[in-house]
Amino acid sequence: CIMDEFANLGKIPDWEKAISTIRSREISASIILQSMAQLRNIYDKAADIISDNCDTFIFLGGKGKDTLKEVSEILGKETIDTSTTSDTRGNSPSHAMNYQKIGRELLTPDEVSRLNGNKCIVQIRGVNPFFSDKYDITKHKNYKYLSDYNKKLRFDIKKEMSGKAAIRKEDVCELYHIDTMTA
Repeated sequence: CIMDEFANLGKIPDWEKAISTIRSREISASIILQSMAQLRNIYDKAADIISDNCDTFIFLGGKGKDTLKEVSEILGKETIDTSTTSDTRGNSPSHAMNYQKIGRELLTPDEVSRLNGNKCIVQIRGVNPFFSDKYDITKHKNYKYLSDYNKKLRFDIKKEMSGKAAIRKEDVCELYHIDTMTA
């Protein structure tokens, strides 16, 4: 199930239970959101359960404060070495060097917000998070079938709902009824 613009679907009853059940039956659900706040807004406390049942997290960019903080936390910390020196001059000069190891976020929320537009952050369960290049959809062999390429392919919901949509040859199909009942 590829659920793009998941927040616009409205609340799916008991989705937090359904997503964990379908996973156990090897059915995937790809929930695509603009921000984690959308999920929390619709599902409230169940948002964390839903998120926890998604094995892959892909951050394409954004500026929601909570989402940026969450991405920073997902990335984790690293240990860095720091050194400080101090020189005192005067009647009794002294020199001191201090080395220490400190923890630092791999990317702070403000650094996450400045992610290069051609990159994304991918975190798959059981694998360290990594940067990846975003796929250039214009390079795909079927790009010509998208409305981004050809405006005539754009779906016009108002036209469809008014019943004035023209039936094109490629839209016509044959319908068969197969009776599986035996006498």
